[in-house]
Amino acid sequence: MYFSDYMNAWLYGENGYYKKFNTIGKEGDFYTAVSTSAFFGASIANYIYRMITEGSEEEKNAWLIEVGAHQGYLLCDMIQWLYTLDPALIKTMRFGIVERQPEVREAQKAYIHSRFGNDVEVVHFDDISAVNVERAFVVANEIFDAFGCELLKDEKIAVVDNHTIGWEDAPKAMLEWAKKHYLKQGEVAVGYEAFASAMAQGIKRCDFITFDYGEKYVRNDFSIRIYRKHETFPLFDEAVNLSESFGRDDITYDVNFAHVVEAFAAAGFEEKSYSTQARALVDFGIIEILEQFSKQTSRENYLREADKIKTLISPTMMGDRFKMLHLAKGKTTS
Repeated sequence: MYFSDYMNAWLYGENGYYKKFNTIGKEGDFYTAVSTSAFFGASIANYIYRMITEGSEEEKNAWLIEVGAHQGYLLCDMIQWLYTLDPALIKTMRFGIVERQPEVREAQKAYIHSRFGNDVEVVHFDDISAVNVERAFVVANEIFDAFGCELLKDEKIAVVDNHTIGWEDAPKAMLEWAKKHYLKQGEVAVGYEAFASAMAQGIKRCDFITFDYGEKYVRNDFSIRIYRKHETFPLFDEAVNLSESFGRDDITYDVNFAHVVEAFAAAGFEEKSYSTQARALVDFGIIEILEQFSKQTSRENYLREADKIKTLISPTMMGDRFKMLHLAKGKTTS
């Protein structure tokens, strides 16, 4: 099978990594911005609130949808901050999660109920193609690195047989794509175009905000790697045993944001902004939110949260490695 099929089975198959609802954070295999601080979600909600207040009255009836919500922390953090800014929004807006794993959906429902009881209703969609709404703000954190990808090297494509990687001549269409993007070696994500098209077809007016690690160009090298208990192992490392890691460890690669932009542009989206996570969160208002928090809590709590935010925006930690991309279609605010 092609590597993209192997990776999809690894992550989403019957015994896939995400099927088992693995822990994220100190006790898991990796950290995310969401697991680091609730201020991450608050900052995104702050940015969305600006768009709502700068737009028409109809913006208050928009959907807020998260794709790939894991436990549900991010959506809940965003809802909580929107309530802080304007409690009425919780009554006018609608909320949703795109999640195809039944086990994960049940865990999300339990967590959302623990946060809001019956005061907030969250609709679950099996796939982005199931969303059919007039207006939505869609948010995703680290989803594009979890799309299956093909591995290309010297005009050969990776194939997997019994957890062993081999190489065969790449299809003509892939070689043409690689030539167009000056890619000689590395990952070619599969599914960005279909995802963008489905979002465009189902949401008439959409602002899509996503965070991930990567760059806006091809590396011409393999970034694909395995995460296990906060240790990183390149896929082609001699120490990696695919049969042992399959479904047990996380597998990921750096996102080529130029590919994401291209896929969404073909579906009718335009790029509104692209920046490092650090700059985006500062622009979204994370420092101002922290200052407000400092007036309502102890110095000990303030310093604890300030240290978490430092992880999110420090150039040597998550700040520069992660990027934010804002894409939009339809009549939206600037």
